[in-house]
Amino acid sequence: MDEVKVVVAHSERATLRVGDVFLKVDADRARIDAEVEAMAVVPVPTPKVLWHKPPVLAIAALPGTALGRLGEPSTASPAAWAAAGAAVRRLHDAPLPPRPGQAGRRLDELAADLDGECEWLVTNGVLPAGLVARNRRVAEAALRPWTPVFTHGDLQIDHVFVDGNEITGIIDWSEAGQGDALYDLATLTLGHEEHLGDVVAGYGTGVDLDVIRAWWSLRSLSNVRWLLEHGFDPFAPGCEIDVLRSRS
Repeated sequence: MDEVKVVVAHSERATLRVGDVFLKVDADRARIDAEVEAMAVVPVPTPKVLWHKPPVLAIAALPGTALGRLGEPSTASPAAWAAAGAAVRRLHDAPLPPRPGQAGRRLDELAADLDGECEWLVTNGVLPAGLVARNRRVAEAALRPWTPVFTHGDLQIDHVFVDGNEITGIIDWSEAGQGDALYDLATLTLGHEEHLGDVVAGYGTGVDLDVIRAWWSLRSLSNVRWLLEHGFDPFAPGCEIDVLRSRS
């Protein structure tokens, strides 16, 4: 009998693996629905949906391995990173979906939330005020008008699977929708700045590196509290706090 492996679990959602099947349980039905809808139309490889009965989604495992992990060196080749960039370009060139995604939040809402998170980090002594202020200034470059594209919305490095230099699939589409293209590219390369050039080479034109760096700061500042409250460690080597320190 296959063992049940907990891939990730917190108060909002959980993912279990049983053999070659992943079971995703989400308290928010809309996220599961968005994931199924996105995987049905995106022009990039995705896992096969085995069945869908909210709040549970069953998908097949992808061949290959993750492009990497946050906080760990990636063993994937530069060509694999470039292939990831090319896949993201195909996604961004696809027809727009009907709904906004995580990468498509309004600028005023995003700025207000960012200011609140910065205040929380300093008030609670989580990070030095100077470090927060410097990264808040860097993050400002991300708060600008952008043309909406079809975005993944949570394109973390371990959501992209490769076999050699080929992309075998992209997982976790629950935050997909209209959004800022550079948000996706920044999420993919967070903590792996050394591979940004490879990704951009595969992606092509239209990449403002200063905005990507701004998204690294913005995403890291905004996520620290959530990570701490849900049992994750943003202080682990190579993770969000180190990303913030690298901007100073």
